[in-house]
Amino acid sequence: IIECEEATAMTDCIFCKIIEGQIPSAKVYEDEDVFAFLDITQVTPGHTLVIPKTHVANIFEYDEDLAAKVMTKLPKISRAVRRAFPDMLGLNILNNNGQAAGQTVFHSHIHLIPRYQGDSDGFGWSFADNSKSYTAEEFSARAAAIDSALAQEEEA
Repeated sequence: IIECEEATAMTDCIFCKIIEGQIPSAKVYEDEDVFAFLDITQVTPGHTLVIPKTHVANIFEYDEDLAAKVMTKLPKISRAVRRAFPDMLGLNILNNNGQAAGQTVFHSHIHLIPRYQGDSDGFGWSFADNSKSYTAEEFSARAAAIDSALAQEEEA
């Protein structure tokens, strides 16, 4: 894992250097907006990173245009990974945003992590059922807070 400061400038960004060809990579896809390459850690065979060529630290810095350019490439690249690794049974699509979420390279990137029978790679997570830890009113208030924040963004 390569540690970067959250305030890393593009000139110091390892992913920007990969895009520019200053650092070698195992490129699997490139167009004018998106670059995809094998993650050096290979959590599982075929583990691929999809990154925007525009330097943005995380999802919070995307505009709709950049999001469309990056996200619309995910199915195409995912299908290619599946064709390349026919024993793949599933695929995790993972995007960590911010240090608290596990982001270690602060150039936005999306992990495509193939899943195989009997994976023993150490990768995994679980979702706890916390539905008994909040009231219906608290649940509704959470939804209302997000709805209100979306309305504010649309006004801006």
